[in-house]
Amino acid sequence: MALILGVAGLALPGKAHALRCGNKLVVEGDTAGEVLARCGKPTEVTRKTTQRPPIIWRNGRALRVPGGDLEMAVEIWTYNLGTNKLMQRLRLEDGEVKQIENLGYGY
Repeated sequence: MALILGVAGLALPGKAHALRCGNKLVVEGDTAGEVLARCGKPTEVTRKTTQRPPIIWRNGRALRVPGGDLEMAVEIWTYNLGTNKLMQRLRLEDGEVKQIENLGYGY
């Protein structure tokens, strides 16, 4: 029974750690240019901006700097890889992959 539940869980949407495009791999921290070079253009792109507090890094810790928030560009890229593969959604902040998520099977 546990095996059936484990296999069924593989088909559910969830967080992924990498996106495989052929024999190339995209991971969190890659740039938009690296993703385009490895996977080509996404099926869909959504663009928006969000506000975040300015921070500096000191001794490995993020410290908030007083002042107004900074505007940050956010893009959501969706890759539809076909009916036999899971679609992938990438969240890019300021041109860097911050999150990779498995969606349902493509079409």
